[in-house]
Amino acid sequence: MVGTSTNELEVGKDSRYDRKAEVKAFDDTKLGVKGLLDSGIMKIPRMFHSNKLDPPETETSPSDSNLSIPIIDLQDRHVEVVDQIQSASKKWGFFQVINHGIPVGVLDEMISGIRRFHEQDADARKPFYSRDRNKKVRYLSNGTLFTDPAADWRDTIAFYVYPDPPSSEEIPKVCRDIVIEYSKKVRALGFTIFELFSEALGLNPSYLNEMDSAEGQFILGHYYPTCPEPELTMGTSKHSDIDFMTILLQDQIGGLQILHQNQWVDVPPVHGSLVVNIGDLLQLMTNGQFSSVYHRVLSRHVGPRISIASFFVNISSQGKSKVIGPIKELLSEENPPIYREATIKDVMAHYIEKGLDGNSSLEPFKM
Repeated sequence: MVGTSTNELEVGKDSRYDRKAEVKAFDDTKLGVKGLLDSGIMKIPRMFHSNKLDPPETETSPSDSNLSIPIIDLQDRHVEVVDQIQSASKKWGFFQVINHGIPVGVLDEMISGIRRFHEQDADARKPFYSRDRNKKVRYLSNGTLFTDPAADWRDTIAFYVYPDPPSSEEIPKVCRDIVIEYSKKVRALGFTIFELFSEALGLNPSYLNEMDSAEGQFILGHYYPTCPEPELTMGTSKHSDIDFMTILLQDQIGGLQILHQNQWVDVPPVHGSLVVNIGDLLQLMTNGQFSSVYHRVLSRHVGPRISIASFFVNISSQGKSKVIGPIKELLSEENPPIYREATIKDVMAHYIEKGLDGNSSLEPFKM
């Protein structure tokens, strides 16, 4: 018998591997990653294998330095809050807020409600599973599953709550009341933070809200099950957010990291706080003054991890047709536009088409 090298065996294995078929079979179960785990698997399917252990040379693993994202107390003196938000938005693109006005009990119940949905029996989850973007409430695993280089170890229930909210009957009963309450409270906080952003840019406090930046809102309730092989996959791959702003509620498991000064920095959970980050559309509108930065979520042996991301962008047909560009008041001879005008629809279409490939969605829109 002629000897066969390991590499040759791998090539043969690769030639027989049908990723599209594996992805389709997974999606057809309508049970997500939770369904895989419930089936008793000990090895994760190949479609989830990522190259996270081979990052670009410019990126390093989390360091032992004292780098930590800013924590801003919204009950501090107003001028100090504006200064802190200006600094955090320019240098970090991320910050945590405390004393934000949403009761801790509401935050805890929202986490519990999302967990209750994902931990229902399969027959209760299945009817909500859909990739129809026109549905106001839908359950799915990986929003860009068919275009991503690797699937993430995560399931999601999505709620499109503004400007055209779902009826209460469309929201799963196990989380209905808290989703309605939380979405209203986080929306009000969003308006407040947009006012602070406007002031931090030297604009009238109502500037961004008058541009309808916060008029649209959708919520993703993420569920990251325990992972039998966390070294092989990601909870969420490296990406930036395609919106104006995201307000994130996370539980105490941890795993969120942001890329700062070419190194991954942990965003440790602070009970009662909310994480705020700049989105790609706000980076475009501020002509790069505010930074939309890469972030990711590590998969873990422990879990499940629950997080709830509220995205502020109007994705209705009317909202997506809006043309945005660098704010004229921020431009000058010394600060010329670095991005061209584009519709929200065009920017989002590019983001969806490229998937979570680790590249900025704003590259095609640079001047």
